[in-house]
Amino acid sequence: MSTDNSPQKITISAPDDLSLGKQVDYEFEYNPDLLQGVPRSLSRDTLNLSGSGLPFEGIDTWTGYELSWLNLKGKPNVAILECHVPITSKNLIESKSFKLYLNSFNQTKFASAEDVRQVLQADLSACAGEPVEVKLILPEQFSSLQFQEFNGTLLDSLDVEIDQYSPNTQYLTVAKNETGVQETLVSHLLKSNCLITSQPDWASIQIRYEGKAIEHEGLLKYLISFRQHNEFHEQCVERIYNDIMQHCQPDKLTVCARYTRRGGLDINPFRSNYEAPYANHRQARQ
Repeated sequence: MSTDNSPQKITISAPDDLSLGKQVDYEFEYNPDLLQGVPRSLSRDTLNLSGSGLPFEGIDTWTGYELSWLNLKGKPNVAILECHVPITSKNLIESKSFKLYLNSFNQTKFASAEDVRQVLQADLSACAGEPVEVKLILPEQFSSLQFQEFNGTLLDSLDVEIDQYSPNTQYLTVAKNETGVQETLVSHLLKSNCLITSQPDWASIQIRYEGKAIEHEGLLKYLISFRQHNEFHEQCVERIYNDIMQHCQPDKLTVCARYTRRGGLDINPFRSNYEAPYANHRQARQ
């Protein structure tokens, strides 16, 4: 094995027409043209995932806490938005455009919450290029919402030394003599940066796998090495999944991350080759 411990050189360019990173005017009346998609191929091409078929299944679950509109009498309504974007869609939804789009509902009149839901579902599906599932959680349902943290072995107390802050797969190793391990590992130390603005993105991550035992210290150092990496949330999770699969070769693997919200939105990518997506339970940091 090479002893070169230098980080990978990863270059991903975002489309020039995105509103992210540019000064914009906030619109308060419904405008679906504010939504912008980002081709998933931008990152997947660098991971050699652009061919037919993906090595994982999953979903991108969004939660929106700042959704409001007017009823026909001009009275405001509020709800929490939950939407599920399929990972087979052509585009992921760019988060700033999503926020601007939701703002455009603020002074728009709708006859019912169901009308709002249907409009959201149609517009988000058009942006993603594939049907997006949308539901609204109304105020009378708020008390039923639950907090739930990731379970598993917490890696963060390990006393590691690290000076690499770009994704470094050299940290990913397995124990040579251990097979048949089933583990669930958790870290709250995942941080990356927005691809365009370099603003920090914070996340908790859970990794479940079966196969040769992954060295815990190396895995933690690998996750920390994303700290100065610029990439969108969904892309980071797919990179982590792909790197663990290539360098540790587990038989089964799930990578799930829950990112802290920005602009009232959180993004929670889930990728797995053997499990269905988990329920959307908010965590303490969200």
